[in-house]
Amino acid sequence: MSEATISFAEEVQAYGWTARDSSGILSPFHFTRRTNGGNGITMKTLYCGICHSDLHLAKNKVGTSRYPLLPGHEIVGEVTKVGSSVTKFKVGDKAGVRCMVGSSGSCDKCAQDLENHCPNMIRTYNNFGDESTLTFGGYSDKLVVEEHFAVRIPDNLPLAGVAPMLCAGITVYSPMRHFGLFEHGKHLGVIGLGGLGHMAVKFAKAVGAKVTVISTSVDVIIWFDNET
Repeated sequence: MSEATISFAEEVQAYGWTARDSSGILSPFHFTRRTNGGNGITMKTLYCGICHSDLHLAKNKVGTSRYPLLPGHEIVGEVTKVGSSVTKFKVGDKAGVRCMVGSSGSCDKCAQDLENHCPNMIRTYNNFGDESTLTFGGYSDKLVVEEHFAVRIPDNLPLAGVAPMLCAGITVYSPMRHFGLFEHGKHLGVIGLGGLGHMAVKFAKAVGAKVTVISTSVDVIIWFDNET
């Protein structure tokens, strides 16, 4: 496959895999990340999950794709550089980045720690960020992000397993926590045992809840019985 080069900044040379059109086929891609500012961290990507929304956007199934499109929003990496104002991370720490890398920081939603509802939220990829540059995701060797939009990952967690928790995991964790389902003895119904469903099952089992999986697939039910 041919390689392409694009430059939106001058400081951080990066390499990844990008879709050039709605075929969704990924090919090698050289580009530059933005400057690591005072509140930013630079990460070496170690793992990045594959979310089905990555496939939708790579093939422009939603109709909002901007090419070149470099997917990936379940990103786990090692911090290689920290800005002068960074307090949450040091070089060598493990960090995770999910579906957003910026927001206004000044609206009512941001003030409530609900940046995902900010009207000016900046997505990890397929969005315009600082200086109107297109954001690129985690199917790449490095990432630069403000520390506020990264999470510290404990050293004792298996990093490959952490990556999908940054999207599929939090997508089910949030409503389960909001509706008080993290209690021993609760009975939780999970419709479908896909990427999100199996995460819900794992969370529920961890807190001692009873779980019923609703599925039209006999193979899934057999697998679920064997695993639990």
